[in-house]
Parts: sequence; structure tokens; C-alpha cells
Amino acid sequence: MTQSVLVVGSGGREHALAWALARDPQVRVHIAPGNPGTAAVGTNHPVDALDGEAVAALAVALGADLVVVGPEAPLVAGVADDVRAKGIPVFGPSAAAARLEGSKAFAKEIMEAAGVPTADARLCLDMGEVVAALDEFGPPYVVKDDGLAAGKGVIVTTDRDAAIRHAAGCRAVIVEEFLDGPEVSLFALSDGTHVLPFEPAQDFKRVGDGDAGPNTGGMGAYTPLPWAPPGLTDEVVRTVIQPTVDELRRRGTPFVGLVYAGLALTSRGLRVVEFNCRFGDPETQPLLTRLETPLFEVLHAAATGGLGGHAPLAWGSGAAVGVVVAAHGYPDSPRRGDPITGADQDGVFHAGTALDADGRLVSAGGRVLTVVGTGDTLAAARDAAYATVARIGLPGGFSRSDIALKAANAEVNA
Repeated sequence: MTQSVLVVGSGGREHALAWALARDPQVRVHIAPGNPGTAAVGTNHPVDALDGEAVAALAVALGADLVVVGPEAPLVAGVADDVRAKGIPVFGPSAAAARLEGSKAFAKEIMEAAGVPTADARLCLDMGEVVAALDEFGPPYVVKDDGLAAGKGVIVTTDRDAAIRHAAGCRAVIVEEFLDGPEVSLFALSDGTHVLPFEPAQDFKRVGDGDAGPNTGGMGAYTPLPWAPPGLTDEVVRTVIQPTVDELRRRGTPFVGLVYAGLALTSRGLRVVEFNCRFGDPETQPLLTRLETPLFEVLHAAATGGLGGHAPLAWGSGAAVGVVVAAHGYPDSPRRGDPITGADQDGVFHAGTALDADGRLVSAGGRVLTVVGTGDTLAAARDAAYATVARIGLPGGFSRSDIALKAANAEVNA
């Protein structure tokens, strides 16, 4: 029986989700609003992803069997609630549960109540409190916008003045202790009670090689992590994700969707850096490339309370590396409207793209494409990804050259 799925969003994450869902010949994929990449694997609909009533009406009109809300802003705005009110299964948390990402202070409150290990932190509502917290923790300074900031609301710096300037641009901030050690991303599906983890991935937030420059939404990612300690996934589920899901359910706001745990493997043990309430970009692209379990099956099970006793997710052998191709000027002032060539290759996921008046593919955002290469080893997957990147044309565009390099060279230690 054919299943109809509506994916809400227009970025690289949504292209990857639509692509993975469309691999099942029994699934018909619709995307709202989508982008030129998603149009190749499904049907785009010009509906505002933030308009819950319009998304719900489209889902009803399509007879959707499942709605997958991709980006954080629609989730925090309650789009999943509007669709659920129509009786349609939704993969994505309610607005109340999405506060796990929408408010850093709320996430800290949940972690404290659930006994989840995380950085010591202070919520600061004025500059006096910010200065006191910076003095308390010392450098490197970690300052986080309490609200959504499209992956760019965090500064980690030894420059106290830069930390203060960042805080001054936010209504409320979290100042917290610096966490040492490598960072890991772990996704887990949740049906509000049970969780089903993905394999770990690692992404690269800084804009330049060697982790230089400002934070971005992510410049690349890879999976699996050959250096990760044995039992890491089980430990994260046991000490982080399951307690968090349990606490949200206890409060009457069950989390149905994707829990994204950003983690630091510190010298003092595992610590949570942040929670997100949706699939993370750019980790999603390489993860879904390796996933062998049919995606519709597990997303629908999560949306309908059916993850209890579900078999572990199945993964292909080998590795996947994703490299972001960014626009000139990203992240501060990305240029738009530049022509793109070579984006029709296998493994290329569209994020910030559009068609101009003449129907040509052009840049329309900071992170324009994510290119995924696969191989038996990380080194082979890197080579495949960068070979594809080399065949892409984008005036002024750039990418990091060191995604997964240290891991491929066995230079990362947990």
C-alpha cells in the first residue's frame, strides 16, 4: 500500500529526509516548501513551514499518513500541534516539548531534574550577571543565546570582550563552564516513552580548517566514529536520552520526534553540550546515507507510539563523510544569487538553493550544498566526498578541507 509523507522544511536536512523516504517505492514524498533538490525526489508545495494551519490543511488535502516537521523554528512555533489536531501522525515534538531546544534554560532545568550530566551554568538576564558569570568560570568563555539562533547562537572564546559583545546581542544568555574533549552528536528517535538510537556522528562547527573562525550551523560531519569508546551509545541512552524523555513525559509534555544530544567526552566523563529537537544538519546527510532500516517505518512507529521492542536500526558497512559547500561571505554575510553547477551529482543535498527567473540553479543561503561521499573506510569516504566537491562550481564558494581528516588518520582520542 502506498504511503504519503509530508516533509516540512526547505534545507539540506529536509532534502536528505525526503531522499531517504523516497528510496522506499511504496512511499510518496511531498515537501513544503522544499527546494530544487527535493523537487527531484518528491513534490514541492509552496506552503510556509511556519504556518501551522496551512501545513495542517495541506496534510489533510494530501491524505498524509505521516508528517515530518524538519526545522526547529516550526517545531517551537507549534506546527506539529496544529497537524496533530487533525488526527494525522506527526514525527516532531509539540511546542511544549520542543522547548528542549527552544530554551537553553529550560533544557538545563530538565537535565537537572533528570540527573543528566552537563556543564555548570548560569542564566543571565542583564550584563551585570553576564560579567559575574564570566569572571566565575574564566576562559575559555562559553556564552549561549537562550533562544533559537539557527546554530550560530554560541560563542566559545578566550576574548572576554568578544564574549561580552555576544551576550549584549541576546535577550537572555547562558554562561557556562568550558567542556574539554572531543564532541559527539547522537540522535535518537522517541515515541514519548521509548527511544531508538542512531549511530554517533561528529560535526564541525567552526567555519575554517583547524577549527578556526566563528561558529556556523555546521561545515561537515562523518559517521561512524572509529575512536569512540565501546558502549558509548548505550551509555548516552541510559544516562542522557532516556532520562530526558522520561522527565518530559512526567511533566505531561511527552517528546515525540528526534532527540539530538550534542555531547562532550570530557576528562571528567560524558557531558551534554546541548539538546536539539530535530535532525541535525549536517549530520543527517551522512547518517541517512548509511541507514538501511526503512525510514518511513521507524518514523511512523515513533509518531504512533510503536517503538517499544523495535529492532535496533540497521546500518550499512563502511563510512560516510559530508562536506558543506558554503556561499561567499558565510557565516556573516552570505552572498546569494551565484550560479551553481555540478549539483546534480549523486550524494549532493541541497540546502540554500533556488531557481532564478531563467530557471538556473543559484545560491539562496549560507550553506548551499552538503556533499556526501561513502566508502569502506573514512579515508575512502573523504576522497569520494572531496572528489564530488571538486566538480561543483559556485563563484566565491568554499568548503573546509579537513572534515574527518584527523579521524581518518587515527588522530582523535576520546
